[in-house]
Amino acid sequence: QVCPGLRTPQVPIWLCSLCGRHGVLFSTNSLLLTCWRAERVFHLHFYSGQQEQTEPTQLTIDTHSHHWEEDLREDPSSSGKRHPPMEMVIRTKWAGATVSWNGTDPFF
Repeated sequence: QVCPGLRTPQVPIWLCSLCGRHGVLFSTNSLLLTCWRAERVFHLHFYSGQQEQTEPTQLTIDTHSHHWEEDLREDPSSSGKRHPPMEMVIRTKWAGATVSWNGTDPFF
């Protein structure tokens, strides 16, 4: 029999499988499970166990950013918008959110 604590996690956690690789995306903020106001700006931690990940990765998610703010940060010489797969996964939960990798190069 499975313990209730394992059926209902204390903090939000997602198991990710992208391009045949696996990782864990989680937050230490338990309010994300119960309070929609906590979803304004928050941090998600990502761990893949892959060689590409040399240090802990903390992503900052802003669900109330404006699309023109992201456009200003984009390189004008780029031919189109290309987002890392992890950002696209996050946007399946929070559509339109901006994702900051906080200085880490997107590796997943």
